[in-house]
Amino acid sequence: TSDFPTFQPGMRGEPPPLPPTLFRQAGGVTYRIPALLYVPPEDSFLAFAEKRSSARDEDAKYLHPAADPALLCPQWGPVEELSALTLPGRRTMNPCPLYDARSGTVFLFCICVEQCKTERCQIWSGCSAARLCFATSADGGRGWSALRDVTDEAIGADLSRWATFAVGPGHGVQLGSGRLVVPAYTYYRRRRQTLAQGGLLAGEPTGECQVAEIPGDQQPLLYCSARAPRGWRAVALSSDGGQRLQRWARCEALAEPPRGCQGSVVTFTHAGKPPWLLYSHPTDRHHPKGADPARERCRMALSTGTPAPSWCHIWGMERQDGIGMGWGQTG
Repeated sequence: TSDFPTFQPGMRGEPPPLPPTLFRQAGGVTYRIPALLYVPPEDSFLAFAEKRSSARDEDAKYLHPAADPALLCPQWGPVEELSALTLPGRRTMNPCPLYDARSGTVFLFCICVEQCKTERCQIWSGCSAARLCFATSADGGRGWSALRDVTDEAIGADLSRWATFAVGPGHGVQLGSGRLVVPAYTYYRRRRQTLAQGGLLAGEPTGECQVAEIPGDQQPLLYCSARAPRGWRAVALSSDGGQRLQRWARCEALAEPPRGCQGSVVTFTHAGKPPWLLYSHPTDRHHPKGADPARERCRMALSTGTPAPSWCHIWGMERQDGIGMGWGQTG
């Protein structure tokens, strides 16, 4: 049995507070591609999303942050528009924040894509219209540096072989060694793969991805969870901080909506206890009219145990009823 604390709809006792709405669609404006980051010194969360004039990727405009000034307090600050974090003639997309504990700096990675250039257009032409950029904040997200284009120094000659690429979306991670890992995926002309810092996730096509570090007795492992087109998440481990990733494996316990969707993974550690690996994503797999699922239901799955090559494939499954949490003890 498990002794993990959990809430499930229908449990007796006081119901949890309703989640606040951070980004609200109005007047044709919509918000997509969320990212959430905890900033320890500020004891706060930063939430990001793309602001779009429609739901289409090519109609993205700016990144919007919102801040929760106190941990576990549902009081969020005003939503701001990061309109300065743009490049001329380009739209800013795919927020991927991470926190550097050594310097106390928040990094916000993103891509800046030429206006009117869709992902499909770039894939067909084999010519990338995206640039890799980041901005920093030394005060917990209150103020931001100018956007810096690091495409040439970070990607270099590899860019000539890429049809396009993107970071995350979601969040990056700082490893125990201090290394900052920014997950990304790229299209090699007509072949898609996932990257995590420096390694490629080999195998069938994968896409949007996130990473988490799993502490271990011998060495930590980097866990990569990627969107895949065949109905299940693709997962892989790295024992060298992302320089090399094992061949991905299909995790049939984590079924996705048709064509996949953005998912999030994060690690929690407890003194003297196995680490927890928490995964969350939309679960709607069918639509009565045959269209894309409405993505109205969220699932959270929790796994714990001693890190091993097969550790990431053993999950406790939960009842799916609105937003709930499941738990599972692995060996």
